[in-house]
Amino acid sequence: MKLCRYGPAGAEKPGLIDSDGKLRDLSGTVSDITVDTLADLAGVDASSLPLVEGEQRLGVPFAGATKIVAIGLNYRDHAIESNLPIPTEPMMFMKALSSLSGPYDDVMLPKGSTHGDWEVELGVVIGKTCRYVSQEEALDAVAGYTLVNDVSERFNQKERGSQWSKGKGHDTFCPTGPWLVTPDEVGDAQELDMSLDVNGQRMQTGNTRTMIFNLAELISYVSEYITLLPGDLLITGTPPGVGEGKKPDKIFLKDGDVMELAIEKLGTQRQQVVAFDPARLGKLA
Repeated sequence: MKLCRYGPAGAEKPGLIDSDGKLRDLSGTVSDITVDTLADLAGVDASSLPLVEGEQRLGVPFAGATKIVAIGLNYRDHAIESNLPIPTEPMMFMKALSSLSGPYDDVMLPKGSTHGDWEVELGVVIGKTCRYVSQEEALDAVAGYTLVNDVSERFNQKERGSQWSKGKGHDTFCPTGPWLVTPDEVGDAQELDMSLDVNGQRMQTGNTRTMIFNLAELISYVSEYITLLPGDLLITGTPPGVGEGKKPDKIFLKDGDVMELAIEKLGTQRQQVVAFDPARLGKLA
């Protein structure tokens, strides 16, 4: 299934994308898209659901996350372009829940931003509690997959001490969606093509098969240090092509830029970059 949440920020309704790519309303079946309600959707007849007419804003496609755990430098070429050692263990950091936003919402640069950057990533939504889970059992704990843009402010990430979260957790810095796609529809999540364009120019091209640490390894590893709860989001690293790694000149995001990204079977995103505007902060998702 391809599941989504649609409508105004803070008032999204549950939806399903049918085999023709049309949006169907699920609010008569479940109250929201969460890991707990997935079982209620098993065997649902999409054709019996009401069609949703007109253009709709899409929000984060699931609710109920208690945390976002991210993995850094999980693609060898990205570590090389970042001038950092190839990791011998997964590098973990956290993104704030308040950074979550819809897949087509604007990305607002933080106050004084100079080094805004992009990262197309595969997101894993956890389906059951993972605590010291084995690699053999790790993928059984996956509720679904989603597309994530791990937006970063590199100066805050790297020049403000050693805490990466300072540059990763700004509002709107975790566009997620458009869909939560269940594992049966994705198949092998280690064979998905990835891409990201800025202003129509291809910046990132990759495939999840080139991860240094695969999904089972990541889930198992993270669960040794952090208990993953149902609905939590694990984002798994980005292939090469980030703005910081461009040569001879680095490229950073500015007001008016447009990011477009995709992962095979998981859909597409598009965000316009906007300058910091304190008047908009209270209106963000």
